[in-house]
Amino acid sequence: MILDAAKIVSAGGVIAFRTDTFYGLGADPLNAHAVSRIRELKGREDNKPILLLLSDASIADRFIADVSEAFEEVARKFWPGPLTIVGVAVPALPSEITAGTETVGVRVPADNDVRDLVRACGGALTATSANPSGREPARSAQEVRDYFPRGIDLVIDGGEVTATEPSTVLDVTTVPPRVVRRGAINLGG
Repeated sequence: MILDAAKIVSAGGVIAFRTDTFYGLGADPLNAHAVSRIRELKGREDNKPILLLLSDASIADRFIADVSEAFEEVARKFWPGPLTIVGVAVPALPSEITAGTETVGVRVPADNDVRDLVRACGGALTATSANPSGREPARSAQEVRDYFPRGIDLVIDGGEVTATEPSTVLDVTTVPPRVVRRGAINLGG
C-alpha cells in the first residue's frame, strides 16, 4: 500500500490517510496542481494555508527558510507529536500551500507508520484534514469515502482515529511565538 501511495503522489495524485490526529489529504507539496486538487475537493478558501507532515525533523529546512532557534527548541521538545510549527516558507513552495502568507506549518507525526508513509512519498506530504471545508474531520476511511466519493486516487484504511483534538499550531515567526490553534498539546496562554 505504501508503494502504491508513493507512486500516486509522485504522479501528482491525491491520497487520504490516517495521520496521528485525524485523516488527512496527502499530495506532493511542491506540485501546485496536486495541491489545487485538494483545495477543490475541500471547497477550501484561498486564504488558508495547508500544513505539511514531515518524515523527520532533519528535513524541516527543505520547507522552512529560516529554522530559527525558537523553531528548533520547540521541535526538540514536542516532535514527533501533534504540534504544527509555522515558519517562513522557502520560496519554492507553491502559493497553493502558503495561501500567500509566505509561511508554512510543518510537523513530524508521532506515529511510525505515518512517518514511513511520508518518507516513501518523498519526505513531506500535505496533511489538511480529510473533510469538506466547514465539516468535522474524517475519523475513518469510510468517512473519507463518504465525504469524497470521487476525486481521491487512494484511500488508505489506517483504522479508526482515537485522537479527540487536532494538532496545536504555533507560529514561531513572531516574538513571542503565538498559538494559532489550540489542540492536542497544551502550550498555555
